Amino acid sequence: MSIQASDWIVVAPFLTLSALGVVILMVGAFFPRIYRETLAAIMLLGLAVAMLFALQNWGEPHAGFWNTIAGDKLGVAFSCIFIIAASLTLLLSLNALENSYVNYADYLALVVFATAGMVLMASSTHLLTIFLGLETLSIALYVLAGFRRDNPYSLESAFKYFLLGAFASGFLLYGIALLYGATGSADLTVIGSHIARQGLTSSMLLVIGLVLLFVGFGFKIAVFPFHMWAPDVYQGAPTPIAAFMATGSKAAGFAALIRVSIAVGNSAGWQDALWVIIVLTMTVGNIIALRQENLKRMLAYSSIAHAGYVMIGLLAQNVIGNSAILYYLLTYTFMNIGAFGVIAYLSNAKHEFVLLKDFKGLAYRRPFAAFAMAVFMFSLAGVPPAAGFMAKLYVFSAAMKAGYLWLVIFAVINSMISLYYYLAVVVQMFMKSEDEAAPATAAQQPAVALALALAVFAVIDLGIFPTRWIEIFQDMARSFM
Repeated sequence: MSIQASDWIVVAPFLTLSALGVVILMVGAFFPRIYRETLAAIMLLGLAVAMLFALQNWGEPHAGFWNTIAGDKLGVAFSCIFIIAASLTLLLSLNALENSYVNYADYLALVVFATAGMVLMASSTHLLTIFLGLETLSIALYVLAGFRRDNPYSLESAFKYFLLGAFASGFLLYGIALLYGATGSADLTVIGSHIARQGLTSSMLLVIGLVLLFVGFGFKIAVFPFHMWAPDVYQGAPTPIAAFMATGSKAAGFAALIRVSIAVGNSAGWQDALWVIIVLTMTVGNIIALRQENLKRMLAYSSIAHAGYVMIGLLAQNVIGNSAILYYLLTYTFMNIGAFGVIAYLSNAKHEFVLLKDFKGLAYRRPFAAFAMAVFMFSLAGVPPAAGFMAKLYVFSAAMKAGYLWLVIFAVINSMISLYYYLAVVVQMFMKSEDEAAPATAAQQPAVALALALAVFAVIDLGIFPTRWIEIFQDMARSFM
């Protein structure tokens, strides 16, 4: 079988990102005195080219490289989310704290390689190429999590992430092996046909294989009980990388889970297991977040709870559910990177703004940062008219249509619980006197301010004018249902 020209179009985004990572490394190696802004410009240009190549796959779905990579709207949507997350991460990385220690060529190249792994993972319809994408993503993030080599928390987070990630990869590989043994293929289309013909419970190998597969993906999206790594890793990792892991990495895991859930279909055992995991994930994430004084740890537990909300769309197994996942992950990318971005904006080499008490009276000293953080907190809490409200409403609507009334009730209760810790940040910023305000921090950081402004605009726009985005995502969902 020969390789066709259409095969290269399907993998063009992945190849572009891989080449971009190599170019950044070479430029950094041969021009060590190059300005970090120049490296950032090269990366932004490469990301824009990769997005243009991804959009070339818009239209009728087609496969490449012997049906292992799909050129479809699902892959296009997730590729765009990953590239947006990488672009915002780049802007956040041009801050005073990272400027004090980062080797930008290595740092940015690893972000690009991680993005390439996400794109490959989201576009794969074969379990082995999904695994290759997952490992490309994971290895880059292991290094990035420990990039602050003089910080013991960073080294600890990288070590924990590596160990738990290696265990999760082992579970995933065992799952792939068992699924191959049960169905004779690692192609998700073939596996789906086998399940449709003989049922999910026709083979114990099949059931165990799917369970192990979910363990591997569950670690990546940080759902209960595979969430233990997230708070420590987010706390120790550089703030922009914590934001990148909480958004891009999570979205990549959901992209793979969507493809697996389409193959599994409406199997009762699969849906029952998801129901229980969703409730536990939302509840554990929100309850533990209530007691956090460190904002990075609070946002980590918040991301665990949000993974539960997103999985509601996965459980719904309908067009609204899958389109709701895409809409939710897009809005979550902006509001979560924005929340971490405020921390990056305020931090410097002498002090990192991560404790709740650091935000006392912030509105008196840094009104722009306080306003941006308030927008992101309200959106994460699901308060209208911010985008987080529409994202939750859309996911809950999908579950209602699928008949999961009690699950929606649990989700609403959890959303009410989350109001406490999100609004606690707003109270600290706006309702404490100026005498209690934290000291003003370092000089202005225009790149980070630009990222925050873009995120604030996107959160408000997606919340007030959601219709056009919902229509686009519904059109995407219909193409792969």
